[in-house]
Amino acid sequence: QVKVVQSGGGPVQAGGSLKLSCTTFGVTYIDYAMGWFRQAPGKEREGVLCITSQGRITEYTDSVKGRFTISRDNAKNTLYLQMTSLNPEDTAMYFCARKRSGRFPCSRVPSNFEGWGHGTQVTVSS
Repeated sequence: QVKVVQSGGGPVQAGGSLKLSCTTFGVTYIDYAMGWFRQAPGKEREGVLCITSQGRITEYTDSVKGRFTISRDNAKNTLYLQMTSLNPEDTAMYFCARKRSGRFPCSRVPSNFEGWGHGTQVTVSS
């Protein structure tokens, strides 16, 4: 049975940092690229960062460049998102998911992913 457990997140002041984790059980983790998405109230879910099983990273959201870092520990089946210099525009529910098989190793499109985590709220106050 596949299970995805997210942790981290919470309230933080502008300029602060948070680290999110996402552990996937019940799959051959190294077979999958993994992605972080976020969804702010009233907005569509957007791809933030994606990482292949070999560690190749693709950034999809310009506003997080230089501030957010994606990484993975294949031995622990765990994906991470280190967020620094947070600002109120980063306030959203953050989700992790694994990439479906397909032509491209990564994607910014949510429908290309499966096995979604339950989401974790990040709230940045000014």
